[in-house]
Amino acid sequence: MAIVRWDPFKDLEELQERVNRVFQDHFGRGHAGERTWAPIVDIYEDENNIVLRAELPGMRKEDINIEVTKDSLSITGERKFDSDEKKNYVRVERPYGPFARTFAINAPFDASAVKASYKDGILELTIPKSEEVKPKKIEVAAE
Repeated sequence: MAIVRWDPFKDLEELQERVNRVFQDHFGRGHAGERTWAPIVDIYEDENNIVLRAELPGMRKEDINIEVTKDSLSITGERKFDSDEKKNYVRVERPYGPFARTFAINAPFDASAVKASYKDGILELTIPKSEEVKPKKIEVAAE
Protein backbone atom coordinates (compact mmCIF):
# COMPACT_ATOMS: atom_id res chain seq x y z
CA MET A 1 0.00 0.00 0.00
CA ALA A 2 1.40 3.38 -1.00
CA ILE A 3 1.59 6.30 1.38
CA VAL A 4 -0.12 9.23 -0.30
CA ARG A 5 0.04 12.86 0.77
CA TRP A 6 -3.46 14.13 1.61
CA ASP A 7 -4.72 16.85 -0.69
CA PRO A 8 -7.73 18.69 0.80
CA PHE A 9 -8.60 20.18 -2.58
CA LYS A 10 -9.01 16.72 -4.10
CA ASP A 11 -11.96 16.09 -1.76
CA LEU A 12 -13.52 19.40 -2.85
CA GLU A 13 -13.07 18.52 -6.54
CA GLU A 14 -14.76 15.15 -6.00
CA LEU A 15 -17.63 16.84 -4.13
CA GLN A 16 -18.05 19.36 -6.97
CA GLU A 17 -18.17 16.54 -9.52
CA ARG A 18 -20.85 14.72 -7.50
CA VAL A 19 -22.97 17.86 -7.13
CA ASN A 20 -22.69 18.51 -10.88
CA ARG A 21 -23.83 14.96 -11.61
CA VAL A 22 -26.87 15.33 -9.32
CA PHE A 23 -27.98 18.51 -11.08
CA GLN A 24 -27.35 17.07 -14.54
CA ASP A 25 -29.34 13.94 -13.74
CA HIS A 26 -32.20 15.92 -12.19
CA PHE A 27 -32.48 18.91 -14.53
CA GLY A 28 -31.04 17.41 -17.68
CA ARG A 29 -28.19 18.64 -19.77
CA GLY A 30 -29.86 21.14 -22.06
CA HIS A 31 -31.35 20.73 -25.52
CA ALA A 32 -30.17 18.18 -28.02
CA GLY A 33 -27.06 19.43 -29.72
CA GLU A 34 -26.11 21.52 -26.67
CA ARG A 35 -25.43 18.61 -24.38
CA THR A 36 -22.25 17.97 -22.58
CA TRP A 37 -21.48 14.42 -21.74
CA ALA A 38 -18.84 12.31 -20.10
CA PRO A 39 -18.02 8.68 -20.80
CA ILE A 40 -18.73 6.13 -18.10
CA VAL A 41 -15.47 4.86 -16.59
CA ASP A 42 -14.40 1.91 -14.43
CA ILE A 43 -10.99 1.94 -12.72
CA TYR A 44 -9.41 -1.00 -10.96
CA GLU A 45 -5.94 -1.96 -9.87
CA ASP A 46 -3.97 -5.11 -9.39
CA GLU A 47 -0.48 -5.73 -8.08
CA ASN A 48 1.26 -4.28 -11.15
CA ASN A 49 -1.17 -1.93 -12.92
CA ILE A 50 -3.98 0.56 -12.66
CA VAL A 51 -6.52 -0.10 -15.42
CA LEU A 52 -9.06 2.42 -16.68
CA ARG A 53 -11.90 1.35 -18.99
CA ALA A 54 -14.08 4.01 -20.62
CA GLU A 55 -17.23 3.48 -22.69
CA LEU A 56 -16.90 5.44 -25.94
CA PRO A 57 -19.30 3.74 -28.37
CA GLY A 58 -19.58 5.17 -31.84
CA MET A 59 -16.28 7.03 -31.65
CA ARG A 60 -13.28 6.73 -33.92
CA LYS A 61 -9.90 6.30 -32.24
CA GLU A 62 -8.71 9.42 -34.09
CA ASP A 63 -11.27 11.47 -32.11
CA ILE A 64 -9.90 10.35 -28.70
CA ASN A 65 -7.00 12.15 -26.99
CA ILE A 66 -5.11 10.94 -23.92
CA GLU A 67 -2.74 13.10 -21.89
CA VAL A 68 -0.66 11.92 -18.96
CA THR A 69 1.04 14.12 -16.36
CA LYS A 70 3.06 13.08 -13.32
CA ASP A 71 -0.07 12.53 -11.19
CA SER A 72 -3.10 12.53 -13.51
CA LEU A 73 -4.54 11.17 -16.70
CA SER A 74 -6.96 13.05 -18.99
CA ILE A 75 -9.20 11.73 -21.73
CA THR A 76 -10.74 14.22 -24.14
CA GLY A 77 -12.46 13.93 -27.46
CA GLU A 78 -15.55 14.58 -29.46
CA ARG A 79 -18.32 12.28 -30.61
CA LYS A 80 -19.59 13.71 -33.87
CA PHE A 81 -23.31 13.87 -34.68
CA ASP A 82 -24.02 11.79 -37.77
CA SER A 83 -26.20 14.38 -39.49
CA ASP A 84 -27.73 13.03 -42.62
CA GLU A 85 -29.87 15.58 -44.45
CA LYS A 86 -32.18 12.80 -45.71
CA LYS A 87 -33.12 11.68 -42.21
CA ASN A 88 -35.92 13.38 -40.32
CA TYR A 89 -34.99 12.71 -36.70
CA VAL A 90 -37.94 12.43 -34.34
CA ARG A 91 -35.78 11.88 -31.27
CA VAL A 92 -32.06 12.19 -30.54
CA GLU A 93 -31.03 10.67 -27.20
CA ARG A 94 -27.46 9.60 -27.75
CA PRO A 95 -25.10 12.27 -26.47
CA TYR A 96 -22.58 13.81 -28.79
CA GLY A 97 -20.14 16.68 -28.76
CA PRO A 98 -16.93 17.27 -26.84
CA PHE A 99 -16.09 15.65 -23.52
CA ALA A 100 -13.24 15.78 -21.00
CA ARG A 101 -12.45 13.59 -18.01
CA THR A 102 -9.41 13.88 -15.73
CA PHE A 103 -8.43 11.33 -13.12
CA ALA A 104 -5.92 11.72 -10.30
CA ILE A 105 -3.48 8.82 -10.11
CA ASN A 106 -2.53 8.41 -6.45
CA ALA A 107 0.39 6.06 -6.97
CA PRO A 108 3.70 6.67 -8.74
CA PHE A 109 3.61 5.33 -12.30
CA ASP A 110 5.71 5.28 -15.45
CA ALA A 111 4.00 7.72 -17.85
CA SER A 112 6.07 6.51 -20.80
CA ALA A 113 4.79 2.95 -20.33
CA VAL A 114 1.04 3.71 -20.34
CA LYS A 115 -0.72 1.61 -22.99
CA ALA A 116 -4.03 2.36 -24.68
CA SER A 117 -6.28 0.11 -26.75
CA TYR A 118 -9.71 0.71 -28.27
CA LYS A 119 -12.00 -2.16 -29.21
CA ASP A 120 -15.79 -2.51 -29.50
CA GLY A 121 -16.36 1.00 -28.14
CA ILE A 122 -14.24 0.45 -25.01
CA LEU A 123 -11.06 2.43 -24.41
CA GLU A 124 -8.71 0.57 -22.05
CA LEU A 125 -5.69 2.26 -20.51
CA THR A 126 -3.12 0.19 -18.64
CA ILE A 127 -0.99 2.27 -16.29
CA PRO A 128 2.00 0.34 -14.90
CA LYS A 129 2.81 1.09 -11.27
CA SER A 130 6.36 2.09 -10.41
CA GLU A 131 8.47 -0.57 -8.74
CA GLU A 132 8.54 1.47 -5.52
CA VAL A 133 4.80 0.96 -4.90
CA LYS A 134 4.56 -2.72 -5.81
CA PRO A 135 4.27 -5.04 -2.81
CA LYS A 136 7.54 -6.69 -1.84
CA LYS A 137 7.88 -9.87 0.13
CA ILE A 138 10.46 -9.68 2.90
CA GLU A 139 11.87 -12.88 4.30
CA VAL A 140 12.40 -13.06 8.04
CA ALA A 141 15.89 -14.23 8.88
CA ALA A 142 16.26 -16.78 11.66
CA GLU A 143 19.17 -16.59 14.06
